[in-house]
Amino acid sequence: MISTHDREEARKRRHTRIRKKVAGTTERPRLAIFVSLKHVYAQLIDDSKGITLAAASNLKGQADGSMGTATNASACQAVGRDIAEKALALGIKTVAFDRGGHSYHGRVKALAEAARAAGLEF
Repeated sequence: MISTHDREEARKRRHTRIRKKVAGTTERPRLAIFVSLKHVYAQLIDDSKGITLAAASNLKGQADGSMGTATNASACQAVGRDIAEKALALGIKTVAFDRGGHSYHGRVKALAEAARAAGLEF
């Protein structure tokens, strides 16, 4: 049986392999996501300057009761729409998608499709 520790190490190896190819620039920042068991986080990162341009998570929505935990796709869709709105407000239309070593399925896919529907291109 695969342990939780082994699974996390494998995800980190995949993320390292992805990061060799995906980098964010000022014109096309990296949309990095992280999905934990309870929460989902998304950031727009300019790797050339080493700064985060915008961030969104389900923590704020969960505090005011408008969003549940990230165990369902609806919370991830809300985070995807939120990060897309923030990006468009900054004048960013295209991003490099960094799935963080997670498979493009379920909650990761819901976040990505919601961001695309809200106007981001990747």
